[in-house]
Amino acid sequence: MPKIGRSFSGACRVGFFRPIAALACGCVFSSSIWSQEPGMGNRLAYVAESTKKVCQLTGEEDRQTNQPTLSRTMSRAGVLATDLGSSFEHDGKLFFLFGDTWGKPGDRDAMAWTESRDPEKIDLKFLAGSDGKWLPLTVPGIRHGAFEVPSYGVSIKGKMYVVFTTDHSKSKTMGRSVLAVSRDGGKTFRQVYGLSAAKFINVALWKSERWLYVFGSGDYRGSSVCLARVELARVENREAIRYFCGTSAEGEPQWSKQERDAEPLFRHDVVGELSAAFCPPVERYVMLYNSSRPRGIVLRSAERPWGPWSEPEIIFNPWRDKAYGQFMHASNLFRKNPDTLSDPNRALENGGEYGPYIMARYTTGDAAGCRIYYTMSTWNPYQVVVMQSDLRLPPVEE
Repeated sequence: MPKIGRSFSGACRVGFFRPIAALACGCVFSSSIWSQEPGMGNRLAYVAESTKKVCQLTGEEDRQTNQPTLSRTMSRAGVLATDLGSSFEHDGKLFFLFGDTWGKPGDRDAMAWTESRDPEKIDLKFLAGSDGKWLPLTVPGIRHGAFEVPSYGVSIKGKMYVVFTTDHSKSKTMGRSVLAVSRDGGKTFRQVYGLSAAKFINVALWKSERWLYVFGSGDYRGSSVCLARVELARVENREAIRYFCGTSAEGEPQWSKQERDAEPLFRHDVVGELSAAFCPPVERYVMLYNSSRPRGIVLRSAERPWGPWSEPEIIFNPWRDKAYGQFMHASNLFRKNPDTLSDPNRALENGGEYGPYIMARYTTGDAAGCRIYYTMSTWNPYQVVVMQSDLRLPPVEE
């Protein structure tokens, strides 16, 4: 995530190349455009050619349409550009956590919310001061520089809990994570405890009736996903966290008090930003993360948080899904007819997809399939867009 006044390449997030209720489904699933490969079982599969951009969420003007964004974030809140955008429900609103943000008051992390129930009409309101300009999120005792961002949030008993990454260095992109709590809607935070410096630095949080599930990655874009959980009533007690360390011979999950015992849910050492959510229409957990091998946004699914998780499937690739030249900039270096999507002074720098965060509020579907909506960052332009993809379960054999 680039910082104002710094070289884009110096903080390049895409350097190694480099989103709940079961509502009436607004999409049609056709078995003619979906096929089941042998051995796939009953996993949730991507419906070919269903991924598309819904709108540009942040910024003043949608770069693709040249029309004002619904939220007009620069003129209304001083937010010129930003990235990330993981979301969580709190106090009847959907809150968004944005990363390194450009614009007055400048170069920190922002939070916004919406009351919209329509993914095509998300009108953002930012945590702001008396002048209407956005206020940066602050946790006393940690830094808030490049790559030091809010990772994910959750609401428990009227309080807002957010995991922040911190301790960025040349040797470690994201050094550790910290759990913080706010009692006033994000205006002020206090540290609860250091969460992890190993396997749970970037996290995705999912709340059930009893448990808070924590899906985590360690080395930035160089690790696989592990799982932990803690009872909601004990979320402020770090000693109450239990780490998934495999299954018994009967397939039951095993839990350890020690983070070092945490076992990956699957092996794919490319994970950085990730999201996970339960989709009621299909009764599956869905996980999204950005991948360099293979290139794109990856989908996995499972019936339980600990799996087994399905094999990876690409639901978004910027070339296949025609994003380059439409809403992601393709470098002018080798193009005869360059697009006009680039941020100023970045014409030779490709856009790149990352930060796919499921917005569970907007999931629709039925027992056969679902449509998910998620935020995704595009790097150049340095903005967040809303995406949608259709997923399908195998046809029931008669």
